[in-house]
Amino acid sequence: MQMNQATFEMTSSAAKRICEIAGPQAQALRVAVNGGGCSGFQYEFTLDGNIVEDDLVIEREGAKVLVDSTSIVYLAGSTLDFVDDLMGQAFKVKNPQAKTSCGCGVSFSL
Repeated sequence: MQMNQATFEMTSSAAKRICEIAGPQAQALRVAVNGGGCSGFQYEFTLDGNIVEDDLVIEREGAKVLVDSTSIVYLAGSTLDFVDDLMGQAFKVKNPQAKTSCGCGVSFSL
């Protein structure tokens, strides 16, 4: 898929964590947007070693993130981060398109 990688980015913190969990199989983190959640849409994070033809592949510091062509519409302009704070450790998407989001940060609406 021909798409500018600037449409979705990852921070150095996210790249480091992906490298830590990807294992020797060098899997990528797949970020998808699905219907559901308390706000209408929800982010899904899975490890995946299969790159599909229409995937956007983002690489940074040895880490790979895969985003399917349907999800990138909802993620355009977003940044994937990994936070480790008093509330716990988690991947977080900073999405400028999201009008509202739930307290957990996994669910959002446009």
